[in-house]
Amino acid sequence: MTAHPTAYIPEETLAERWARAGLFFEAKEYTEAARILTTVVEDEPEQIAPRLLLARAYYHSAQLTRAEEQLRAVIARDPVEAYAHLMLGRTLQRQGRDREAAGALRVADAFRGEFADTAD
Repeated sequence: MTAHPTAYIPEETLAERWARAGLFFEAKEYTEAARILTTVVEDEPEQIAPRLLLARAYYHSAQLTRAEEQLRAVIARDPVEAYAHLMLGRTLQRQGRDREAAGALRVADAFRGEFADTAD
């Protein structure tokens, strides 16, 4: 009998967990990807990429509060990460928090060089 693929594997390296999480994410197994990515983020809390992928996994598995928490952590570490602002805006929209979402989306647009037309 084999262990469930997301079971903790003691000899598995951080890089192997990261790769395995990516495979689950690509297969749209977002909850499983999040379980693995949580351990990656715990081991490397300052790394942005695993935290962003974890936020995306949470978003796609409708764990919106957790997604928001991870996105805010990314923004705190890297305030000019445009994609994190975009995802935060979309996450807030899905929670019905449109006013807050608008601010995050404006920041994302500004970082990407997309400005709304304004009348003078």
